[in-house]
Amino acid sequence: MSGHSKWSTIKRKKGALDAKRGKVFGKLTKELTVAARIGGGDPSGNPRLRAAIAAAKAENLPKDNMMKAIRKGTGEGGGAALEELILEGYGPAGVALMVESLTDNKNRTVSDVRHLITKYGGNLGEPGCVAWMFDKKGVIVFDRESVKEDELLEAALECGAEDLQSDETQFEVLTDPVSFVEVKEALEARGFQPALAELQLHPKTTVRIDEEKPAQQVLKLVELLEDHDDVNNVFANFDIPDNLLEALM
Repeated sequence: MSGHSKWSTIKRKKGALDAKRGKVFGKLTKELTVAARIGGGDPSGNPRLRAAIAAAKAENLPKDNMMKAIRKGTGEGGGAALEELILEGYGPAGVALMVESLTDNKNRTVSDVRHLITKYGGNLGEPGCVAWMFDKKGVIVFDRESVKEDELLEAALECGAEDLQSDETQFEVLTDPVSFVEVKEALEARGFQPALAELQLHPKTTVRIDEEKPAQQVLKLVELLEDHDDVNNVFANFDIPDNLLEALM
């Protein structure tokens, strides 16, 4: 199971995202802009834009804000050009890190991310150094208590999902990125309400962290990276036990 998914769902339950609504809106807006710039402004032919719109709707980003961001991406809205930048490296306990950024100043972003990772005992690596440890996936998360595993598995496969993974607290439905929105909407139409649904860099293997200090360092580093204005997403292959993760958040 992905530590990123657990981290994200626990934050949602505790209202951490609500406390940073402005920052969340900013990141969603930038993703809409870059998705439109790369794949065009028509979501029917742009899976990444469809996913970005779905994420924006889930966070109640106003429609006018969404349309303005998309127009900016297609060249109609002006403003500074944003560049997509993916940085890779290792954090505490040998955890692999993938940092997705949208920036108008590449040198600033690289310097800031390197400083944070180094501060917590890690190092920023060369492109490709950890990317092979991750696959791009649509990830749809359900609380274990809210659904029955056999019913979810049957529905997920019928709706076009690739796999179902589970642990003691949640289920993860994995999809191809292209079909992510369609699978999510099909599951919702059948009455399955996800706790989290997003495109992720999903780790192929994870690093188990059972001790409090390194777990605390990893979570603090990920939190600081996520809070950076230029950073849109942080993905890592840590696996921290639920009881320890809850205690540290």
